[in-house]
Amino acid sequence: MNPLKTSKMSHFRWVICGLLFLATTINYLDRQVLSLTWKDFIAPEFHWTDANYGKITAYFSVFYAIANLFAGKFIDWMGTKKGYLIAIFVWSVGACLHAGCGWAAMQWEGYDSVAQLGQLTGDAAVTIATVSMYLFLSCRMVLALGEAGNFPAAIKVTAEYFPKKDRAFATSIFNSGASVGALAAPATIPLLARVWGWEMAFIIIGVLGFIWMGLWMWFYEKPHRSRYVNQTELNYIEQDSDIAEVQDRTNIKEEKPIVFWKCFTFRQTWSFIVGKFMTDGVWWFFLFWAPAYFSDVYKYTSDSTMGILLIFTLYLIVTVFSIGGGYLPTYFVEKRGMNPYLGRMRAMLIFACFPLLGLFAQPLGAYSAWWPAILIGLLGAGHQAWSANLYSTIGDMFPKSTIGTITGIGTMAGGLASFAINYSSGEFFDWAASQGKAFSFLGFEGKPAAYMIVFCVCSVAYLVGWCIMKTLVPKYKPIIVE
Repeated sequence: MNPLKTSKMSHFRWVICGLLFLATTINYLDRQVLSLTWKDFIAPEFHWTDANYGKITAYFSVFYAIANLFAGKFIDWMGTKKGYLIAIFVWSVGACLHAGCGWAAMQWEGYDSVAQLGQLTGDAAVTIATVSMYLFLSCRMVLALGEAGNFPAAIKVTAEYFPKKDRAFATSIFNSGASVGALAAPATIPLLARVWGWEMAFIIIGVLGFIWMGLWMWFYEKPHRSRYVNQTELNYIEQDSDIAEVQDRTNIKEEKPIVFWKCFTFRQTWSFIVGKFMTDGVWWFFLFWAPAYFSDVYKYTSDSTMGILLIFTLYLIVTVFSIGGGYLPTYFVEKRGMNPYLGRMRAMLIFACFPLLGLFAQPLGAYSAWWPAILIGLLGAGHQAWSANLYSTIGDMFPKSTIGTITGIGTMAGGLASFAINYSSGEFFDWAASQGKAFSFLGFEGKPAAYMIVFCVCSVAYLVGWCIMKTLVPKYKPIIVE
């Protein structure tokens, strides 16, 4: 008798996937509060320039990158249940701490009230901009330290609860939390900031993480220990292993992890590093700068009705179109008979073409701001589908015991790319604005010309990344731990 059909299968793996989706949504909500409040609420109060904001996002990215290098190993060592709890606790505390930056800046400089800060001029304004920038940056570092654990933990849990053929689809579902968080953010955060102040926006969103911690403590255990996973579902989850090995739940052995430094000796590791480095900065650029872009170029502030609708539409497109990207490799495996890695790389090549639409965002924006919103949305959908499959290549190539470590290493590379693009963009945009008509590119002048150049770089990054990855690992070659 086929052991997969001995009883009706439970489907608890999708509940776990739902929790991963919720955690990723909260993760991106916390990350988006600053990008949706700095231009229209925080900058006037603290006299920030684009360069100030660019430094905050850039150093957040580099600290996030460094934290990821160790977060993946921490998750592998601590385990997904405790490791995930610690990660979300730290980032939720960091999110709430942002609310105290105004009070701390006031105390640091000896003013009587926060309201005085916005009335400062000259050197006093420059000083308060610098002090507040470093206060926010300190909070961002705490946020980054916790958020670094999200993806290593989520990818490891996905490998624990799903067979290889389903991992890209499961990853695309929980990874869509990034776009859902970015979708919900513009509809809620600017309104919270307008009604209760930007400080309460940070606190309210930050508290959501503590609620999630209770759900995780209640529901999560490894599949063979979970009271919600029956034997038939366990057999399905472990179908890539010898089915006889999973009949006895008490006899499942943990795989031996790969020594950290040895991970860098494999081409498969460098393939993942390249994929993340070439593309993560693109996503983070649009995540951090899209609200400012619509404010700078089209004069729609983040709390205006049009500004909210543009950002909402952008991430609605990302959310709707990206989820299906996780199913495409399953189609290639089940219908076309490809191995999981080949099917995944074929799908990633298709998704690498979506960002090319970004080349037309700025030119078509001359007719309507809706064009950039739609095209950047399609670019973002391509990124999320690409990202879901990129993460799944780790499970294809590496043992489950090392998935968190490899995820952290690759995400570190993505964070470094984000640092580079956000820091340079902030400086570049300020410089381009100061040059005005003296600086032009493809018919655009000043800051719009600078946006066009960055859009061009972002649009071609995926195809370049795919070509390098394919060169490093041309065919399916899993790492065997002896």
